[in-house]
Amino acid sequence: MKGIVVFSGSAHPELADEICDHLGLRRSGVKISRFSNDCLQAQLLANCRQRDVYIVQPLVPPTQEHLMELLLMIDAARGASAGQITAVIPHYAYARSDKKDASRISIGGKLVADMLATAGVDRVLTMNLHAPQVHGFFSVPVDHLTALGVIADHYRDKDLTNCVVVSPDLGNAKQATLLSRLLNLPVAAGSKQRKADDKVVIDAIVGDVQGKRAIVLDDEIATGGSIVEIVRALQDFGAAEVSVACTHGLFTGNAVEKLMGTDAIKEIVSTNTVPAPKNFPGLTCLSVAQLFASAIDRIHNGRSVSKLFDNVDPTHAPPPQPEGLF
Repeated sequence: MKGIVVFSGSAHPELADEICDHLGLRRSGVKISRFSNDCLQAQLLANCRQRDVYIVQPLVPPTQEHLMELLLMIDAARGASAGQITAVIPHYAYARSDKKDASRISIGGKLVADMLATAGVDRVLTMNLHAPQVHGFFSVPVDHLTALGVIADHYRDKDLTNCVVVSPDLGNAKQATLLSRLLNLPVAAGSKQRKADDKVVIDAIVGDVQGKRAIVLDDEIATGGSIVEIVRALQDFGAAEVSVACTHGLFTGNAVEKLMGTDAIKEIVSTNTVPAPKNFPGLTCLSVAQLFASAIDRIHNGRSVSKLFDNVDPTHAPPPQPEGLF
């Protein structure tokens, strides 16, 4: 991996170290300091000149601090004459701000994408954006990974008799359908209405869950409100038990207590795109470090990232070539 330099902000250095282990590299140092007026400053402690620079920083709470760290590190790499700068953002938090759904409201997903480009990033590597249109917010290339294969591998090792994959809402039903195909299971979805950021109502289940063991799949768990609500609805519609899986396990506020206090939930699975909470002993955390390392290797060597998702997600994988070509 000659010519690659990997840095990390303070958001999730453990993931950066794991990615580096798969690449056979050592993470390079960064000095984050704060002036007396509370302004941040970032200094990269390794040579970047004409190097392929990767900066690992998920946008997790305190999100604004971690975003500013990322922008400053990108600016420092650009000023140090980096050959190419890739922002590795396993969790792009502002993807939830993706549309104008109220008067005079900001669209943070697009604004932050513009800020990254202005800072000097050449490429973004991320995972499971909240909505597919966010991909189009960026003016630089975006490699959008999926954790579906990692999650499917976890469940393949279990007894899937009488199981069904469930999406908490119709918007995430496509991802639930892809997981159901990987596991050869039926699929169902909740009919969800969001009343506020931390309050939802699920008043119906589309699909048969009576007497079945449900695998609830969501892209992100923050407060846990949607999960508790879908579990309640599944119980009302006769589901026997529930396993919960997500890509981004933020578990903010009292989410851990809320989920642990829901008896029907027998298992909670998340990936390590964000740091796992220390007070959640029952959480199963799946690593996506090898997937990110493989993507970095392919980007660095000019190979297809889409090939990582053959037989996993047709929206990521390349289209089949017509017979007779090449």
